Amino acid sequence: MGFVAAQKGSTVTMWHRSSAVVEYIKKTRVHYLVPELHFPDNVLFTTDAEETLESADIIVIAIPSQSIRNVVEDLVPLFTNNKIIVNISKGIEINTLMTVSEIIHDVLNNTYSNTVTLSGPSHAEEVITGNPTTLVSASQDVDAAKLIQEVFFNENLRIYTSTDIRGVELGGAMKNVIAIAAGISDGIGYGDNSKAALMTRGMGEIARLGLAMGADPKTFSGLSGIGDLIVTCLSRYSRNRRVGQLIGEGKTLDEILANMRMVAEGVETAKSLHQLLDKYNVEMPISEGIYQVLFHGANPKALVAKLMTRELSHEL
Repeated sequence: MGFVAAQKGSTVTMWHRSSAVVEYIKKTRVHYLVPELHFPDNVLFTTDAEETLESADIIVIAIPSQSIRNVVEDLVPLFTNNKIIVNISKGIEINTLMTVSEIIHDVLNNTYSNTVTLSGPSHAEEVITGNPTTLVSASQDVDAAKLIQEVFFNENLRIYTSTDIRGVELGGAMKNVIAIAAGISDGIGYGDNSKAALMTRGMGEIARLGLAMGADPKTFSGLSGIGDLIVTCLSRYSRNRRVGQLIGEGKTLDEILANMRMVAEGVETAKSLHQLLDKYNVEMPISEGIYQVLFHGANPKALVAKLMTRELSHEL
């Protein structure tokens, strides 16, 4: 999103904790994980978090969701009420079961209302090439959501607003687990029928849990729900789908993660969903099955057989 803001003329400072990474990007002007991304001159790079945050009007958080609490806790004095926090991370914190905006509010003692989550089907590889993309800017603060809508909108990136930040964040997090299931289906060698069934029934699980947690059910038929689910289950860029595919091909989770340079959020979110379905007593057989495959050695083909032979029921 910093690349998008810079294209519109904003001065953007990007922080990374690794001095080696910062020096590499300064020298090459190329993202170290997405080589297609070339940064314009009005993007600056630093390892100094204080320098970055003090001068910022908008703070974009784009780090793995399980690390957000520690990072924000270390920088609490630099988050002041005149700054807008934009979250683009997608996950649910293990044990606390908080979404990212809830983690931020918790660390900042719930004094921070102008947190915005920007979510939807938006692989960076396609955003930077100018492929038409749509997102949703969600916040309890309508003015903050609209401001972010304006800041990041351009001729290739259309942004809608929502006040259902919980629903937007839940959809963005939970679809990663269903994408692992879709990847497993690919890895086993199943076809389009199987993937379509997983996506449809997986969306039902997302909506059921979201409703139980107080989200607006209409949110899950939007960009951060079905939209993000589709792209994450189908795209060649999807890390979560790739994790599932390799598992379906017989690889272990440990060896898959050891060879990944970027985080597949669905792996940790599977743990959170395991806790949430128990807390809210919601039936989520696909999500629970993925948890069992990832962390308890369940056989993927046996999981499919179990799903297919469950007690027959009405679709809705």
